[in-house]
Amino acid sequence: MIKWADVIHFTNKGNPTPDKRVEKTEEEWKQILTPEEYQVTRLKGTERSFSSEMCSLFDPGIYECKCCGTVLFDASEKFESGTGWPSFTQPIKENAIGYHADKSYGMIRVEVVCNVCDAHLGHVFPDGPPPSGLRYCINAVSLSKVK
Repeated sequence: MIKWADVIHFTNKGNPTPDKRVEKTEEEWKQILTPEEYQVTRLKGTERSFSSEMCSLFDPGIYECKCCGTVLFDASEKFESGTGWPSFTQPIKENAIGYHADKSYGMIRVEVVCNVCDAHLGHVFPDGPPPSGLRYCINAVSLSKVK
């Protein structure tokens, strides 16, 4: 189980090695993503809070990266955070997510990305429920649900 100390370690010392890498040109990403998906995943944008039905979906399933199809989260780790973005307590595998320091907007946060294609997913915070205490706050447009 990943804890906040692990997140800080990965952020400062480097991310776990992914199972594979997917790299495309910006033009290739633009061809396969909608403008909103591109803005969020490739340009580190943020969708409006409460703008996705995904926040209130708690059916069993798997969530994968919208860009490359890498499995990222299991619905069993999803919870209602009240933030307006889908929230998870753990990634499906330790090496599925990459962590980067984000000092934008006058804040210090930890950005989370798909560790395979570097798609911006959102941020992780140490205010989630037990036992991990983590809240992966994820842009819904960066995910696809696999039933």
